[in-house]
Amino acid sequence: MARTVALVLAGGRGTRAGGGGVPKQYRPIAGVPMMRLTLQAFAAHPRIDAVRAVIHPDDRAQFAALCGDLGLGEPAFGGETRQESSHNGLKNIENLTPDNVLIQDAARPFTDAGTIDRVIDALAETPGAVAAVPVIDTIKRADKRTDGGDRVAGTVDRSGLWRAQTPQGFQYRPILAAFRAAGGNMYTDDAAVAEAAGLEVALVMGNEDNIKVTTERDFARAEQIMRERMGGPGGGSGGGDIRVGTGFDVHRFEPGDHVTLCGVRVPHAAGLKGHSDADVGLHAITDAIFGAIGGGDIGDHFPPSDPQWRAADSAIFLAKAVEDLHARGGAVCNLDVTLICERPKIGPHRAAMRARIAEICAIDPARVNVKATTTEELGFTGRREGIAAQAVATVRL
Repeated sequence: MARTVALVLAGGRGTRAGGGGVPKQYRPIAGVPMMRLTLQAFAAHPRIDAVRAVIHPDDRAQFAALCGDLGLGEPAFGGETRQESSHNGLKNIENLTPDNVLIQDAARPFTDAGTIDRVIDALAETPGAVAAVPVIDTIKRADKRTDGGDRVAGTVDRSGLWRAQTPQGFQYRPILAAFRAAGGNMYTDDAAVAEAAGLEVALVMGNEDNIKVTTERDFARAEQIMRERMGGPGGGSGGGDIRVGTGFDVHRFEPGDHVTLCGVRVPHAAGLKGHSDADVGLHAITDAIFGAIGGGDIGDHFPPSDPQWRAADSAIFLAKAVEDLHARGGAVCNLDVTLICERPKIGPHRAAMRARIAEICAIDPARVNVKATTTEELGFTGRREGIAAQAVATVRL
């Protein structure tokens, strides 16, 4: 059987999508980073032998945090243009000796297995194959009015017109040679490079859901597609196993000048005693996620008897729980944590806590709730001996 490698291009900055400076491929869709969805689609396909990402050099840490557990090998680094990024990726996988390569945009997270199959099948007959869908809308050609606006200059015959998607697949040696021959000529996609080299490129049927996420409107549509696939609010009835887990944690006070709660340093007249940083909020959320996926508890994964976790940032524990959830094809739907204490006051820090939890979990802050209560001066929290936290995690597998 032919050996097929997938290259997922993720070196762009994605400025048109907003996101507050976060490249669009790392922004979440229904709680899962978009690029992770794309990588998983190819990594899970039985006819893909290896997957490599092509990323921006500045994104190494972000890629490792969000996708490093997928076992894909070291990513390649992109160039100034898509064409350069594709060429860098092609050179990077030469040691894998592939017969075929599929080049995929990271911003197309809904590429289905059938589309991948059709592209691979076509490569048995032609050097190149592109997933595409026929143009069904009437196409108008425009020119400028005297006031600078646009007007219809004519109607374009749409017969034979297709909208190209990805993956774009190629026999490896011919496409590598085509990129080397392209030189300084710039082309709009990988198939154009192949065409310029005289390679035949077949068209195979893509999928209307195989959208490229570029703008905020595209993100909204992507969220809707995910809801439909998972059977969530506003979606259909199929897919999605809803799980709920709970977590509870307690730490006593000790001498100090601050406590760490939900990942935020909060000034206080005492600290919290614990083997790690004693963050009761993150500990409770971590246990809630482990509980939702049947993953044991925080002590199973990070034993307090192990000295490597002494004074550790509890974000490590929560990130591990989220990684395990993602590894099972799951996503966080909602996190709700309650901090139980007389002091310190939680209200002034609530927004920062929500933001930090969302950052660790790579989800929208709207999916996180932090609240606080007291025990009306009853019990150990009422006597100001410590802080407790309880959390509920709702996840979808």
